[in-house]
Amino acid sequence: MICDSHAHLNHDDAFQDDREQVLLRAREAGVDCILNVATRPDDAAATVEIARRHPQVLAAVGIHPHEAALATPAALDDLERLSRDATVVAWGEIGLDYHYMKAPRDVQCAAFASQLQRAAARDLPVSVHNRDSDQDLLDLIQRHAGPRRGVIHCFTSDWAMAASCLDAGFYLSFSGILTFRNADGLRDVARRTPAHRLLVETDSPYLAPVPHRGARNEPARVVDVLERLAEVRGVSAGEMAAITSENFRTLFGQLTESSNSRAGG
Repeated sequence: MICDSHAHLNHDDAFQDDREQVLLRAREAGVDCILNVATRPDDAAATVEIARRHPQVLAAVGIHPHEAALATPAALDDLERLSRDATVVAWGEIGLDYHYMKAPRDVQCAAFASQLQRAAARDLPVSVHNRDSDQDLLDLIQRHAGPRRGVIHCFTSDWAMAASCLDAGFYLSFSGILTFRNADGLRDVARRTPAHRLLVETDSPYLAPVPHRGARNEPARVVDVLERLAEVRGVSAGEMAAITSENFRTLFGQLTESSNSRAGG
């Protein structure tokens, strides 16, 4: 069993024509557990609906830092209500992005802090986006993150940041970037991360791993990330699948109906 800890199946421009086939290919590749992650108030309901209709999918609801201006109290109230759905196991994608700066820093920080507090009130772990914002991100999670903590998705920072996130109780999730030729530093971080804090993801439809770079990414390709992570750590792909799926269960509190039925069969 393999878990993709971060995908955006709700992006209709990428998956509206073949979402069912994408999920079938994932299932055939052994990917029985996919966390489908919202980024805006107006895509959260669709994110949850996909999880309701597909037994291999769970959901996260939240507002991405690019959309931080949309994190009004009313929007967060709506997300909090939606987060009570049985398929919702996390609050995200939330965080900070100082690379593209599609929202001012103060707006991003306020939206992030508010959502950390909402997640803590709901006892939900968070799925966190970080781009060129290490110190502010650390300050905010240390002040506002709830006891369930969460995961730094698509981790790309250095070991110093990794160690700080781990010390704060967070998991690190590695994406297709781990397979890129120039990612030696990231592979060193993945090698040094404790096994019980590792997750893998696709960030579909983005960041397709080698040998699929440039193509639309999809959950089946988390297998490529898993195999590279296993190679980096000197273990079998099967062992790494078991480690990361158990970590997924520990962090998010459950696996999917699909993964449970396969395990039982």
